[in-house]
Amino acid sequence: MRFHLAAALAITALSATLPLAVPARAQVNITITTVLAPPPLPIYEQPPIPASGYLWAPGYWAWDGYDYYWVPGAWVEPPSVGLLWTPGYWGWRDTVYIYNPGYWGPHVGYYGGIVYGFGYTGFGYEGGYWRGGGFFYNRTVNNITNVQITNVYNKTVIVNPNANNVSFNGGKGGITAAPTPEQMAAAHEPHVIPTANQMALEKGAHNNPQAFVKVNSGKPPAVVLRAPLRVVQPIKPIVTGGPVQTQPALVKPQNLGNGAVKPQIEPQIHPQMISPQPKLHIAGPQNKPQMVNKGKPIGPRRPPPRRPHCPQNTKCK
Repeated sequence: MRFHLAAALAITALSATLPLAVPARAQVNITITTVLAPPPLPIYEQPPIPASGYLWAPGYWAWDGYDYYWVPGAWVEPPSVGLLWTPGYWGWRDTVYIYNPGYWGPHVGYYGGIVYGFGYTGFGYEGGYWRGGGFFYNRTVNNITNVQITNVYNKTVIVNPNANNVSFNGGKGGITAAPTPEQMAAAHEPHVIPTANQMALEKGAHNNPQAFVKVNSGKPPAVVLRAPLRVVQPIKPIVTGGPVQTQPALVKPQNLGNGAVKPQIEPQIHPQMISPQPKLHIAGPQNKPQMVNKGKPIGPRRPPPRRPHCPQNTKCK
């Protein structure tokens, strides 16, 4: 069974100018921008789902300040039951392309109208839904061929023959799709940042020279990751009055060559999570305070000194 990126639901192009998207995750303080448009999305096959409970996170073009590099798509275990993945996307504004990173949330938000395929039609997600603590998969857009999954259904997908693989919104040649009210509402829900293995996958792709456009000319050899990305530790969202922030485990990626990346967990403690021990001040012996009378210290009384010319035991006048 072959799954093409172009085989996705048709999306309605809106003529309204795209506003700058709502930030996807609160922990990102650095805005990634470039004047170069990202390459088209490659067309690829989705690997078979490894087990029930995994969701597909499509691949994307990342930017390192000098060139674009491809981060492979992968089956990812969500940080928590009930969360869905909103892919990141590039949006054009004021002569530059701005990257809006992806995030986990209770609903799929706005991702620029990009047709990533495999259920990501540009608006929402048609790959499945959560119910009763389990995920139900749409077999039409998910590659379920090698494992037995009971929570499946078939939903007809309308194929748009004009669907393209444009990877950015706005600007010349970009997709002109504005966020819907439902997507704007989802943007203000509590969010969870990508898992540690997702971050490791992006870092591993950056360490692979074959992933860069200057080498692969927009056709990366490792388009997908065959091994699934599991969650090492359940991530508990921390509500801070806005998007949720979490502390993922540190992951050290390992480049296996030929574009393959194997995330490895490296247990560490974040320095910012360690509270410094206060230094104890040990006071030394202190002198007893002296009484002060009219600005002069008063100490213990001493007998007046004897005059040199007076014999001992003799009262001198």
